Amino acid sequence: MDEQKRRVLTIDLNAQMSILEDIDQKLKIRANSVDPDDEIRLESIAYQIHNLYGASEELLQIIAKYFENNIGDGSQWHRLLLKRMTVDVPDIRPAFLDSEAFFLLNSLRGFRHFFRHGYGTTLDYQQLKPNLDKALILLPKLQECVGEFLRRLETWSEG
Repeated sequence: MDEQKRRVLTIDLNAQMSILEDIDQKLKIRANSVDPDDEIRLESIAYQIHNLYGASEELLQIIAKYFENNIGDGSQWHRLLLKRMTVDVPDIRPAFLDSEAFFLLNSLRGFRHFFRHGYGTTLDYQQLKPNLDKALILLPKLQECVGEFLRRLETWSEG
């Protein structure tokens, strides 16, 4: 990847990370002293977890569009995109996600699916809590992944 394209990619990744930071902040505000019986607050937290996953997936799509130019459109593309970001693509790009980031995102992908398709389902705090815990550690993990990816990309391009 030439220097100009790498700079534009860095700008795009940083812009998406800003969106993720905003969502993370909203999530933390809503999660602060949450009452397990406050259904409206639980729904708001679930919505922010849903948004956090969606914005994270958009981060992965940015990388896929820059390098592979193919995301897929089948029913499994969400899972395949996550898996693809865990591997180096020889002569194209280094892996983006480490195993911990993959685990967090894959778990939140399942929650997002439940949230989007669980019409009329009442959220239970005990079900929400493990997903909230994962969501609250996702941003720092993604920040690490972005930094490591950009460092590796620099030497990847030179090699």
